[in-house]
Amino acid sequence: MSTDGYNEMYANGGALRPHYEAFAEWLANTPVERLVRKRAEADTAFRRVGITFAVYGEEAGTERLIPFDVIPRIIPAAEWQALEAGLHQRVRTLNAFLHDIYHDQEILRAGRIPADQVLNNAQFRKEMMGIDVPAGIYAHIAGVDIVRAGAGESYVLEDNLRVPSGVSYMIEDRKMMMRLFPELFSRHMIAPVQHYPDMLLENLRTVAPKGVANPTVVLLTPGAYNSAYFEHTFLAQQMGIELVEGRDLFVSNEQVFMRTTQGPRQVDVIYRRIDDDFLDPLVFNRDSMLGVPGLLAAYRAGHVTLANAIGTGVADDKSIYPYVPEMIRFYLGEEPLLNNVPTWMLRKPDDLRYVLDHLSELVVKEVHGAGGYGMLVGPASTRAEIEAFRARIVATPEKYIAQPTLALSSCPTFVETGIAPRHIDLRPFVLSGKRVGMVPGGLTRVALREGSLVVNSSQGGGTKDTWVLEN
Repeated sequence: MSTDGYNEMYANGGALRPHYEAFAEWLANTPVERLVRKRAEADTAFRRVGITFAVYGEEAGTERLIPFDVIPRIIPAAEWQALEAGLHQRVRTLNAFLHDIYHDQEILRAGRIPADQVLNNAQFRKEMMGIDVPAGIYAHIAGVDIVRAGAGESYVLEDNLRVPSGVSYMIEDRKMMMRLFPELFSRHMIAPVQHYPDMLLENLRTVAPKGVANPTVVLLTPGAYNSAYFEHTFLAQQMGIELVEGRDLFVSNEQVFMRTTQGPRQVDVIYRRIDDDFLDPLVFNRDSMLGVPGLLAAYRAGHVTLANAIGTGVADDKSIYPYVPEMIRFYLGEEPLLNNVPTWMLRKPDDLRYVLDHLSELVVKEVHGAGGYGMLVGPASTRAEIEAFRARIVATPEKYIAQPTLALSSCPTFVETGIAPRHIDLRPFVLSGKRVGMVPGGLTRVALREGSLVVNSSQGGGTKDTWVLEN
């Protein structure tokens, strides 16, 4: 796999890629002063609306604005269609895998994935064994991180199936671009994304418990101190459903009810933004004040749907990720349409030896890590950092995977020094219910520091509007 950088806007030799031509003409005729002014307008508007995120581990109450870049990432229609087909295939497979491991475990008995990798995984929930979830769907909302590397090949970097976040920024970035630069939307045929909340609500309604004709859907949040609380309130408001905390719900006769001023109201579908461990203190973390006592019993009885299902985390764990191509072959009888990034599993002695000999060249990640934490980017690390990480790997090699240091594709970005290339990724959101669907686009994250490959907002990354062209 080549590590040469790929520029989204310019081909080799500096020629414009065709899908950027109309935008490039506009950009060339737009004074830098206008871009500066519009960027400041966006920051002010985002802060006024409260589009911030909390940063854990810093002073209590620390809130940051996620930087917004005024130069969009543009994807041509044919490229999007190919990506969409690959995402549909992957998410269908992950749902089939989750149903299998919590029922007959055929893929384990066939030896296609080592059983201990699944059954001893911290995210495997034995409490889910034998539970039949509506439509066989476990991951109703999946955020799949896509990177482009080499000569422009797309790779899946990771699957996010537990409580994937970021879709509110996709929608707000689009609203902001339409507000700041309305003339751009008359020059381009850009596929809409604003209908995502309607699509999500319809998706959730289709997986209500059997026999429920007009389901009550709620969004369960851990509360205002959660880093994604803005998104929870935004989506609940956009879907027209109640935003609830654990204390607003209770279980009676294995049914879930919401406390209202008119008395208890039965709840049929819970879009939960709380991790498994905190959902039901009678079963998981007994100290949790965030969940609902008795929720698992109601779930097992089939009286409520949880989206995403308990136990989905085992399918997005980084130690399971290398097996997804084999899952596609096993469950669908197809070849993968999207490639994984080549991955070394450090629980394997040969892989461990290779990685320890090449730490300065590789990216090493904790299998349960997230948000850009718990990882080593070898080429960007000091000798002391590499040696400290080496000791952690040697102590518990099964907790790590390693991958090549990809030269992520870059996109022109308006930074303090002007317009310059910065590395990006893409998180499309795939919805699974009676059918699999998605809005054309996703959250493009950008590493604003020059040369940085870490796009996470908690690590200084920003976001861009993502345009999928309709023709």
